[in-house]
Amino acid sequence: MKFKLLTITLIISLVVLFGCTNKEDSNQRQIISLKQDWKFTLGDQKNAQTVAFDDSQWDTIEVPHDWAIYGPFDENNDIYETIVYEDGETVPQIRRGRTGGLPYMGVGWYRKSFDVPANAKNKKLFVEFDGAMSHAKVYFNGAYIGEWPYGYTSFTFELTKHIKFGEENILAVRLENKPQMSRWYPGAGLYRNVRLVYTPKTHIAHWGTNITTPRINEGDGTVNIKTTINGNGNVSLLTEIYSPEGKLLKSKTDEIIVKGEIIVDQDIKLDTPQLWSIEIPEKYKVLSKIMVDTKVIDTYESSFGFRYFRFTADDGFHLNGKRVQIQGVCMHHDLGPIGAAVNKSAINRQLRILKEMGCNAIRTSHNPPSPEYLAACDSLGFIVMDESFDEWQQVKVDNGYNTLWEDWRKKDLKALIHRDRNHPSIVMWSVGNEIREQHSNGSWKMAKSLVDICHQEDPTRPVTIGMNNYDPGEVNKSRPSENKFAAQFDVKGWNYYADYKKIHEEYPNWAQLACETQSTVSTRGFYDLDAIPKKHYIRDNLQCSAYGNEYPGWANSPDVGFARLDDNPYVAGEFVWTGFDYLGEPTPYNTQWPTRSSYFGIIDFAGIPKDIYYLYQQRWSDKDVLHILPHWNWKEGQNVPIHVFTNYNSAELFVNGKSYGIRTKDSTKVYGRYRLIWNRIVYKPGLVKVKAIDENGNYVKEATIETAGPAYKIKLISDGVTIKANGEDLAFIEVQIVDKEGRICPMADNTVYFKVEGNGKFRAAGNGDPTDIEVFHSQKRKCFFGKSVAIVQASRIAGQIKLIASADNLINGEISIISE
Repeated sequence: MKFKLLTITLIISLVVLFGCTNKEDSNQRQIISLKQDWKFTLGDQKNAQTVAFDDSQWDTIEVPHDWAIYGPFDENNDIYETIVYEDGETVPQIRRGRTGGLPYMGVGWYRKSFDVPANAKNKKLFVEFDGAMSHAKVYFNGAYIGEWPYGYTSFTFELTKHIKFGEENILAVRLENKPQMSRWYPGAGLYRNVRLVYTPKTHIAHWGTNITTPRINEGDGTVNIKTTINGNGNVSLLTEIYSPEGKLLKSKTDEIIVKGEIIVDQDIKLDTPQLWSIEIPEKYKVLSKIMVDTKVIDTYESSFGFRYFRFTADDGFHLNGKRVQIQGVCMHHDLGPIGAAVNKSAINRQLRILKEMGCNAIRTSHNPPSPEYLAACDSLGFIVMDESFDEWQQVKVDNGYNTLWEDWRKKDLKALIHRDRNHPSIVMWSVGNEIREQHSNGSWKMAKSLVDICHQEDPTRPVTIGMNNYDPGEVNKSRPSENKFAAQFDVKGWNYYADYKKIHEEYPNWAQLACETQSTVSTRGFYDLDAIPKKHYIRDNLQCSAYGNEYPGWANSPDVGFARLDDNPYVAGEFVWTGFDYLGEPTPYNTQWPTRSSYFGIIDFAGIPKDIYYLYQQRWSDKDVLHILPHWNWKEGQNVPIHVFTNYNSAELFVNGKSYGIRTKDSTKVYGRYRLIWNRIVYKPGLVKVKAIDENGNYVKEATIETAGPAYKIKLISDGVTIKANGEDLAFIEVQIVDKEGRICPMADNTVYFKVEGNGKFRAAGNGDPTDIEVFHSQKRKCFFGKSVAIVQASRIAGQIKLIASADNLINGEISIISE
């Protein structure tokens, strides 16, 4: 199957009076971001939706807002007993920390007051939510407007008929998170953006453009744009296409008669289109304008990219005619210490770190992402598996999506596709993850119904699902081995080990993808010096070894996963569980406390790479990788295994000048195929050096680690990104405890106190320790194996921001950041 496509959209710039040719024109579209001066309270409030309700004692907050991230942590938050069949369990266990140990359950109310201008009498007014966690009920001036229960879905409601001109208008939102509604930390509140949209009576609809590129040749490309217009009257639709550099390339005008709703289909041919790719993610812009006579009355902005792709059964994924190995990670939606509240700078930081590793793909596990996340993937060059559900009708958690399934599955799936279908980064839709219907006869019919919706709403992309069951959901008597459930999907997505070879032999026309792999568990900075593979291993310190060879019962190390893909090159690639550690699911410590976040990440919860980051980097990137582990601060005489992650085939180890021999990668050994290992090196303080050797036997690169002395001072390192004075942008500052020579002290656990001066404020801190239950907004944080991260937020006034970090008996660290 070959899917040639284009993609799409950032739905609209959040700008007031966007595209207005005459600011006094009462018909122009206005988009107003509702960020500041919301009123918020916890607990159900009778009559809180009414205009006259007194909210003066409520907190004043800004949206996006995640109220539960402020804690406190407690093992009794959402504690319950259950069997997690996907983890191989057979008896119920008490789950602690499964949803992060944070108090996300309960009712929260938000109220926002605003005036409606007199010139809006000729307009329609809509409110748009990018997501609201969860069971949102929306009221306007006391009237019930509507509801949307799935917290990850974007939605809109019209408010027009309830507007009060010349007096205060009140938008009220009731949200309720129920216990046992998620398998990870879901966040709480208006955690994604909200905006008001004023449109003329005849206007382009919400998510009103559907852009594809049905034909792409070397010399030209065709853009097809289907524009949905609502209203009545004789109007013109002017569609303009702008180059990635912002130059107007082509336009087309159609005269139309609008009666209710109409879809206008236009083809526009462009010369020498620039392709969107992972390396050069070129995006085009579309301005769709409704005109009466020569006057523009509505303007709607979309973006898209030229690109084409296909999945094949014999050689995987091809983008723009070139085979591309999918080197992806699964990502939950929380943003580390700031929680689930959407923040562009935090999203971009995560994706930059992943890009540096060589990652080229994201699976939005297991729910629709924020629009900002997809926009960043478009801009930075990631391909995306856009996923809808973690659960169908059969129960994983009591108050999960199973309670919404009958009434909402079609609405939620269509909303996801309509919102996201213009994004060039998205190359497939996923309709589920490890859903329990895999095991049920007849469930293939439900699978088919979801696939049919996807194909109907977007025929340009394939549909997949993450399956962790490789046996038939229903046996076909004419072919006993036929898996009718898996047969419904365009790309067969397997979670963890599937017998790719057997499947390929039995179903040679099936395109296969490793939707979820590895689940290797590790803790940055902690090393178990026996360095041997361990399955679901429990320690008293509640940590996992950073050697990268520990995993739960269903999982494996990266080495094993790499070999499976290398030995089955027709599999399109993989999505590793996970890119970053996330709140909740603290496997293998599901029943212990305190454990409040995962160990699965290649990068820790604070955003600091673990050692296995370099194992993936050596495989996925074109960088010159030579990484030594562990650190070199041990007890005299200890046997210390040294592992080296490198894309060189051979290297020689020296300790204090003495050679310990050359190691060469050996494809016959599970733990020798992708890493170099020297076991039982007797520790003596000093210098460890590794010299990489090329195919001609020459030393071509070297790396060193040294024994650190006593902790001496605090070193602060900025992520080097200029931040904007918009009240939202964040700077992430790595905190290191170093000795007099500037070497990181790998065992340091000093408590560091933070102070911010100037035009910014302290936002949060983290250290990568899954057992640390200090609240994230506390202005102190223990360093974890010598490191932590402080997060500083810009104000709305440009200038200098200074972060001062202090600790007992250490020289302070200071760093200045400029917000512009």
